[in-house]
Amino acid sequence: MKIIVGSTNQVKVTAVKEVLEPIGQEVMGTNVPSGVSNQPFSDAETVAGASNRAQACLKFGEIGIGLEAGVEYLNEQLYLVNWGVLKTQDGQTFYAGGTRLPLPTELIAPLEAGAELGDVIDGYSKRQNVRSNEGAIGILTADFFNRKDNFSHIVRLLWGQYTYAQQCCRK
Repeated sequence: MKIIVGSTNQVKVTAVKEVLEPIGQEVMGTNVPSGVSNQPFSDAETVAGASNRAQACLKFGEIGIGLEAGVEYLNEQLYLVNWGVLKTQDGQTFYAGGTRLPLPTELIAPLEAGAELGDVIDGYSKRQNVRSNEGAIGILTADFFNRKDNFSHIVRLLWGQYTYAQQCCRK
């Protein structure tokens, strides 16, 4: 079965490969549009981006996986959020969310002004290309939990739901 990840970001592609290749799945990344803002600013927009990516991937394989990071306000605190969507050629759709982590107040103004978290966290951490490495979550947890770990967690939740649906509902 060919599984397509809706991104060429190696953190996202590697996260999916690390979970699914050991169980015999072929995984490839491709650049597809999210159809949302470059910096999604709500759970709804983040989920929509992941869903759009997963849907676009179905042109290239049997299963499409979209992974998207965004930010979301909750009780006047801005949080980093991550979502994944898995879609199949036969119309099944599965959703899973990742960790929620409060963002430092220093990051809020640039994000509200339209900057992307990847660019903002680069300046904040004085590192380059954080989005393709440890991610904001890696910076903010002293790399105890990084972006790949977070997306791997989401992929496990997605694949678990997909597997359960195949076992329970397709007999």
